[in-house]
Amino acid sequence: MKNKKDKEGVVYSTNPDFEYEYTEDETVETLEPAKQSLKVQLDKKNRGGKQVTLISGFEGIDEDLQTLCKLLKTKCGVGGSAKDNEILIQGDFRDKILEILLNNGYSKTKKI
Repeated sequence: MKNKKDKEGVVYSTNPDFEYEYTEDETVETLEPAKQSLKVQLDKKNRGGKQVTLISGFEGIDEDLQTLCKLLKTKCGVGGSAKDNEILIQGDFRDKILEILLNNGYSKTKKI
């Protein structure tokens, strides 16, 4: 039996032949690095005056996003986070991150 959370909208049915149709989750595939269109920009909004480098436009699964984030944090030697297809790196590392991404095959990366 499937998980109850998969049954959206059905509370009770009086039909003895009722069978709930489950919706399949769409699996998102990670695009290869050459096809990713990443944007590297500096962001200061709602951060208490602190600067962060924002990498947006990633298309793929969360595991690959976390792997890329870890690579960038390690190479820059700073902290950061990854969620909602965006990576935040603490500080202004736009040029360094652009160079790292280009060296790792992300050829469509742009600095904004």
